[in-house]
Amino acid sequence: MKLFILDVLESKGVTVPREHLDELATRWQAIEDLKRETEQALLDDYDIALRNIPGGDHIE
Repeated sequence: MKLFILDVLESKGVTVPREHLDELATRWQAIEDLKRETEQALLDDYDIALRNIPGGDHIE
């Protein structure tokens, strides 16, 4: 897994110090888990409201 992370980041021009690799691998795995969980979620089961109000966050 760590070599995969290094390959992906280096292909994008990002260098990672080796001492940070364990922490990065842990966070990478957490993100992958969340991604898998949201892809499998039935969004009708969640109470989510998104609204874009041009010009600000206030409602008159």
